[in-house]
Amino acid sequence: MNKLSKKILALSLTGVMTFGGLTTVSLPASAVGNGPNYNGNESIQTSILTTYEELVDFLHVQEAKQSALELEVIGETVKGRDIYMAKYIANEDNPTILFLTQQHGNEQLTTEGAMEFIKHLGTGKTRSVLENVNILVIPMLNADGAMGDVNFSTDNYIADGDRHLTRANANNYDLNREHDKATAAMQPEARVLHENVLEVYDIDYLIDLHHQGTQSERDGKYVSGSILYPTNPNVDPAIVEQSKKLGAVVFHEIESKGWGHLGKYNGGSGANIGRNGIALRYDIATLLFEMRGMSDHTNPSAVLGQKSNGYLIKQTVNTLDSTVKAIADGSIHTVDTSFWDTLPFQTTRPAEEGDE
Repeated sequence: MNKLSKKILALSLTGVMTFGGLTTVSLPASAVGNGPNYNGNESIQTSILTTYEELVDFLHVQEAKQSALELEVIGETVKGRDIYMAKYIANEDNPTILFLTQQHGNEQLTTEGAMEFIKHLGTGKTRSVLENVNILVIPMLNADGAMGDVNFSTDNYIADGDRHLTRANANNYDLNREHDKATAAMQPEARVLHENVLEVYDIDYLIDLHHQGTQSERDGKYVSGSILYPTNPNVDPAIVEQSKKLGAVVFHEIESKGWGHLGKYNGGSGANIGRNGIALRYDIATLLFEMRGMSDHTNPSAVLGQKSNGYLIKQTVNTLDSTVKAIADGSIHTVDTSFWDTLPFQTTRPAEEGDE
């Protein structure tokens, strides 16, 4: 990322994030114009987004600074890029949460948020949290798609910048449709996620962070995102309830900000989808969070311009921060889940495209 691009991305965050107190920062009402109700029709630049190489450099810098942080390479992408996981494990008996971003390479702002969250964990203001919850972060599962280094044409992708970002991995597979296969039959990125993370660590919670299109709404207003628990009928009801509690923490956190506006995602029940297959396979409570607007796509209605970057990154950080605090202090066990009974499924304005 060049200096000008870094400055542009930094400016998009100015005034909406203060990393010493992430969950207490509010957006002023005047900022909503660049929030969920903003149409985002300006130029879409991928050059301001963190590259894979910059992510790796960032992770190593943070590991050197943070005594609680350990990096693990869980495997490689199709093109041979190392896949990193940031680990904060103080006590193996603690509850553990995994945050997963960029199964789809064109859904990048959750990765930007995950990076800011990792930086926040090194500030020294999260000691009590890190003593009571283990945190795993995979900030870019589909690095080949994120870099547009794929074995198929990207000519129809519409964003400007130094690269295109693709939904699929380099072999043109959707990694979020791999989760019901035998691991040996999975694409490399999904296989190492299962074999080296999900089968190795005792994980209690997972938030799978994605982006959807821009035209979804609830109660006549654009949503800033949508959430959903596992809906496969074979998932243990106790795991579904635990997943609903995870979603409740997120919902109450984001809706309380004034600019956040969430709907229920209208997703499928197939075991091949991460939130279903992982819950079914490992008895892990899972939550899908679909942020509004993708970083690149073949469909213009799916892509949101960079003036919305700030609130989307902030929404990601608030999500991660609030859930680890709720797990650490035990409040996740008593959170009010009744909103799920009345939360409407988001509806679609014309020309929408979005699929978890």
